[in-house]
Formats: sequence, structure tokens, C-alpha cells
Amino acid sequence: TLSGTPFLKEHQFHFFVCKMLALRNARAVALRATRYSRSPSAPITSSCRLFASTPDLTDSTPPSSSAAPTLDNEDVLDFTSDTTLSGTPSPWAVFDAWGAGGDVHASLDDEEMKVLSDESVAIPFTSSDREGMGTETEILETYDKLLKRRSSVHFGYPYNLMYDHKELHPFMKYSINNLGDPFVTSNYGVHSRQFEVAVVDFFAKLWKIPKDDYWGYVTTCGTEGNLHGVLLARERLPDGVLYSSRETHYSIFKAARYYRMDAKSIPTLPMGEIDYDALEKELAANKDKPAIINVNVGTTVKGAVDNLDRILRILKSLGFSRDQFHIHCDGALFAMMMPFIDYAPEISFEKPIDSIAVSGHKMLGCPMPCGIALTRKEHVDKVEQRIDYLNSVDTTIMGSRNGQAALYLWYSLRKKGVEGVKKDVMECLETAAYLRDELTKAGLTCRLNDLSSTVVLERPVDDSFIKRWQLACEDDIAHVVVMPNVTREKIDLFVKDFKEIAEKQGRMAPSSELSPLSKLVSSSWGGAKVVSPVGDFKAE
Repeated sequence: TLSGTPFLKEHQFHFFVCKMLALRNARAVALRATRYSRSPSAPITSSCRLFASTPDLTDSTPPSSSAAPTLDNEDVLDFTSDTTLSGTPSPWAVFDAWGAGGDVHASLDDEEMKVLSDESVAIPFTSSDREGMGTETEILETYDKLLKRRSSVHFGYPYNLMYDHKELHPFMKYSINNLGDPFVTSNYGVHSRQFEVAVVDFFAKLWKIPKDDYWGYVTTCGTEGNLHGVLLARERLPDGVLYSSRETHYSIFKAARYYRMDAKSIPTLPMGEIDYDALEKELAANKDKPAIINVNVGTTVKGAVDNLDRILRILKSLGFSRDQFHIHCDGALFAMMMPFIDYAPEISFEKPIDSIAVSGHKMLGCPMPCGIALTRKEHVDKVEQRIDYLNSVDTTIMGSRNGQAALYLWYSLRKKGVEGVKKDVMECLETAAYLRDELTKAGLTCRLNDLSSTVVLERPVDDSFIKRWQLACEDDIAHVVVMPNVTREKIDLFVKDFKEIAEKQGRMAPSSELSPLSKLVSSSWGGAKVVSPVGDFKAE
């Protein structure tokens, strides 16, 4: 009775769409339906000076030593009472695959940018409002040029823009909805459940869980996978305390806030892994309560991987039995990469973990955000509800679910295969090492974690350079996530531009002795040669 009302009458929407489609032939319709299946992101208001995706999203003010309080790494933050230090933000970027090849496309001029202004793209209410406005075709063609430009210089966010889904374009004309449980067919017949189940089966095999023991589904993004994983943990252990590192993705602490859970933000080591001694101390202090632990398989900014085996040893040494702890793995990017790296630590259900969430659009590449959530089947029983309206069961976070995403993931996996994905992974790791070495040769501070394609570097002082290359920044550091679309040719151009800026405008100085930039020279990263940042700070 309180379900809400439709935003737009169905017949009005279809009339508008049909009028638009009449302007194009069938091939162009299919192409544009794929290119423009997502809307530009709305402006984001945030108190954090992070991430330069577009000029509207970035505060150009350089970080200062007085901008934020200095944290003692020995402090364990009680997230329940301090929500300001809950994790590392990572907003979505809106870039399409077109133009993501080897060329760097030219920027739009002022006249072209006017075509995409708020006034130009506003939706008219009357025919008189439409006077003087650009046509839809003109706006979309200009938007296509903008996306080509931004896709060609996309360095700061973990999205694989190198993909070809032309074979799937005809399916964009269908409203494919996988509402309900992927394993329980509903009365809605236009779905892609068979493809979704195939994708889930693939990841179940990848992460080594027996056929009858798992359940999973294709999510809208990695965040939804984390929300689902933490929900299952809360339902299984209602009194449990959630433990996760300070450099955890913000969605984990968002889940704790949504579900009103007691949560602890554990300090991290300089390279981004959780501080295992601090975790052990906090677990011991709360031994009377069950433990819910989020293990990061690649942190947002530094790409650090928490040591699952060490965490399991800590739980065992403290006497936590299997029914007293629940482990969720946030694998956003790297849980898709680690299984394909020889001699890498294993993240699998052969160990006492309970769920894994991974993003599908990052390593595989997909025109819409999506992900995969996988868990032990026994945990889903606690949230399952029968919905007669669907003739299915409610086990997912969302009701209606994008069936296109499952189809695109299935297609990518079928086309690439295990060997194709492994080739992409190894190329990313080798190219990331190349970027680290070139930045070091140029006299710039940078670091690269083991098992990672995220190169952490000193923040450029020129904000226009950050915007041009769409770098993700945190305080006095930035990072480049090397994906298949980040080529060595583009890296050479990036390093050349960065070096010229450093020579003309100077380099970023650490904002404090405990700032992220200061920690890049810590020996805990390893023995590789590293250029010291500007200043006189000692390594920890």
C-alpha cells in the first residue's frame, strides 16, 4: 500500500522514445542505445577533497597540513561514534568504452561545451521553452565526442574500457529484468536468468565452492555486493562487531550505518594493509561478542591486500570458534585478478570465509556498473522471503535487477575465457611496473604494492593536470589504476607531462609527518628504489 507511484506515465515515455528512434536507422539505434544507456553523473557534494573526474567534481585547493587532524596509527576508531573516518570514498566515473584505444582525443572547445551545458540539456515543458535549444541529435553527438575524449585519458579509476559488445547491441531494445532470485524463475518472462546463473557458476568454480553449497547473483555494483555480504553477516551474528581497516571502501561502513551495527575502523600499515596487531588487540578486547571481519582484497587507493591467512590465525589464537566469526571479502577489483596470478595467496571458499563481492565492470569491462556477490547457501536462508507477486523469492538487495548486466558479463567471460582474462591481468601488472619505473626515473615519488596494478604517487600540484588525466586523489597522494586501456604509449605521455609540471611548478610537499605521501617512503613497502618526497620527513 505504500509502494509509491510511477515517475513517468508509460505511454508518454514510449511515445517520446519512438519519436526519437524514428530519426535513425536500425544500426544507429542499436549503437546509440548502448552508448547512451547511462546518464551523466549529477554533481556530487562531499566534504572530502577527493577524485577529479570532471571539473565540477573537484576542489582545486591543494591540501594543507592543517586541513585535517593527524591520526595516531595506534588508535582504533569506534565507527559507531566517529563516522568521519569510516573509509575511503571512490565515486563512480561516467566513461564509455568508445575512444579508449591508443589515441588521445582532443578536448572539446568552448562552443561544444555549451551544447552540453545545463541550460542546453534541460528538458522543456512547453514548445516555447524549446525555442533556441539545441536538437537532441546535436547534444548526443557532442556528448559522444566528450566521452571519447575522457575515455582516452582515463587513468585514475579501475574500469576496463577496452571491450567490444557490438554483438549484444540488438538486445538493448528489450527490457530484460531478472527480478527476484536468480535460481527461482518468476512470472516475468523477459529475463536473462540462464546467463546470470552461468556467471555465478563460473565464479563459484573460480573461488572453489562446491556446487550445492553456494548462492549468488549479479549485482548493480561492488557496493551492492558489500551491502549484501554485511547484511548476511548481521543476520547470522546479530550481536557481532564489524572490523575493517581504515582504508576500506566506504561502502562497508555505509552498510554498518544502514544496519546499525557496532563497527571498528582499524589502523593500517603504511602500504595499506590492516594493522594485524591492532586488529588482534581489538578482537581480544571484544572477545565476548562475535566477530564480523571485512577482508580487503585490494584497497581503494593503494591496492593493498589484507592477509587472510594471518587474520584466520589471529582468530584461532584468540579462541574464536567457527560459529563465532563471519568473514566477508571485498574483492572489488583484485579478487577478479588474484586467481589468475601464479603463486598468489589464495582467496577461496576452501578457507573459512562466508562471502565475496567483486565488481564486474572493472576487470572484465562492461558499459554499465555491475558486480557479483557469492556466498554460502546456508546464509541466504536467513533472509529469504516468498513473494507471490513475483512467483519467486526475495533474496537480493534490489527488486528489479538489470538483466542486461548478466548478459554482458556472460558474453565477456565466454569470449575471453580463463586464458584471455589471465592475459589481461598479467598485462596490467607488467604495465603497472613499467609506470612505477618510469615515474621513478623521472624523479617522482611512487609505490606499487605486490599483486596490484594501482600505482600510488605524489599528488601533482597542477589541478588541471589532475582533471585532464582524471586522477583519483587523497590528501597529498594520487593513484593510477592500470587497466587494459592504459597503454605504455599513454604512460610515456603522462610521465612526460607530469615531469614538466614538476619542473615548472614544483612538487607536492607532505602535509604532515603521518600524511599518505610521507608513508610512501616507508620500508614496509619493500626494498625497491623510491624517490623521497619534498621535505625532510623520515620514513616510519
